[in-house]
Amino acid sequence: MATTRETETGDVGSALAGALPDADRFRWLLGLVVPAALVVVWHLLVATGVFAAHQLPQPLRVVETLYGMAATGELWGHIAITLQRVFFGTLLGVSVGIVLGTVTGLYGLAEDLLDPLLQSLKNIPSLAWVPLFLLWFGIGEGAKVLLIAVGAFFPVYLNLSTGIGNVSEDLIEVAEVYDLGRFESLRRVVFPAAVPSLLVGIRGGVGLAWMFVVAAELIAASQGIGFLMSDGRVLARPDIIVGSILLFAFFGNLSDLAVKEVEKRAVDW
Repeated sequence: MATTRETETGDVGSALAGALPDADRFRWLLGLVVPAALVVVWHLLVATGVFAAHQLPQPLRVVETLYGMAATGELWGHIAITLQRVFFGTLLGVSVGIVLGTVTGLYGLAEDLLDPLLQSLKNIPSLAWVPLFLLWFGIGEGAKVLLIAVGAFFPVYLNLSTGIGNVSEDLIEVAEVYDLGRFESLRRVVFPAAVPSLLVGIRGGVGLAWMFVVAAELIAASQGIGFLMSDGRVLARPDIIVGSILLFAFFGNLSDLAVKEVEKRAVDW
């Protein structure tokens, strides 16, 4: 009798174990529940007259506008140029952030010299940089990419510098016990221990890059999602404005998910 119960219990456990991967596979659908509810509320607010159509268009109207622009090919040009700017700006900002974060994390003198200035600069709003960048770099693509790089730089710098500075002394002592040289200690102990902090910084940097691209595309841009949003304001087209905001949210979330996946794999490793 006991054997029968054990067998039944084992079968139930096996069935649950087999079902769990399927449940995890569809877990991402939970993230759609709140956005779907917000869309319903949005539709009701417009349909019941709480918001006039010239203030907030219906969701279907926004979809129709984006679909029409996509069908003519206009939308893809705006998306492509914005993605290009975010990519190169993020790449530059992350690269500089890694260099300065490493230097200030390893050397106390460098931190004392650089950190107060960088901590002050990170509090400057993105729009405050626009006039200065126009004077320094003109209205070309370089100014836009550099402005995005400023946004991507600070989270990477701060997290990596802190991560290296907080590496456990026990790990350093282990490296000394095994008589590892300076370079080997950094390569095999310090940097791997700081990787989680670096990836958190990159994730934050990508997020800020999407925020800074709006300011960047106000620098005499003629293409881009930010320009599209500004153009919608000039034309009094709330459907274009809301559609542009949704595009920023969509592509920003995609890039965040990509970095999150890299973070998960790297940290597990």
